[in-house]
Amino acid sequence: MSTISSRCAACKYLRRRCPPDCIFSPYFPSNDPQRFACVHRIYGASNVGKMIQQTPTQMRAQVADSLYFESRCRIQDPVYGCAGIISWLHLQIHNVESELAKVKAQIAFLNSDANRELSFRPQIEGDSSFNNLRTGESSVG
Repeated sequence: MSTISSRCAACKYLRRRCPPDCIFSPYFPSNDPQRFACVHRIYGASNVGKMIQQTPTQMRAQVADSLYFESRCRIQDPVYGCAGIISWLHLQIHNVESELAKVKAQIAFLNSDANRELSFRPQIEGDSSFNNLRTGESSVG
C-alpha cells in the first residue's frame, strides 16, 4: 500500500502517504472516500485510529462499520443521532404491541361470544318439546 494510487480513503483524506501497516486501510478502502469523511467529521482521525487499535482484530471491521453508521446518523440528525432512530423504533414497538393487545382482546371477546352461542344451541336442540314443535308432534300424550 505504499504507492500513491493505492492509498486508503483515510490517507487520501488526510493527504498523507499510506504505510504498509496502515490501521485504516482494511476498513476504509479507497473506493469509498465518503465513509472515512463521515467518521472523521464526527470522531476525528486520531480517535478513530485509537478505537480501532484498542479493539481485538476480529472485531475491528464491526467497529469501523459501527463508527460509520453512528457518524452518518449524527450528520443526518445532529441532535439525536442514533438515539433518535432507537427512540423511533421503541415507539413503533410500543404501538404494535398496543395494537396486538387490542386485537387479542377482540379475538377473546369474539371467542367468548361464539362459545356462549355454541353452549346455548345444544340446550335448545336437546329439548324434546322444541324438537316436537319442529316436527309437528305433540309431547302430551
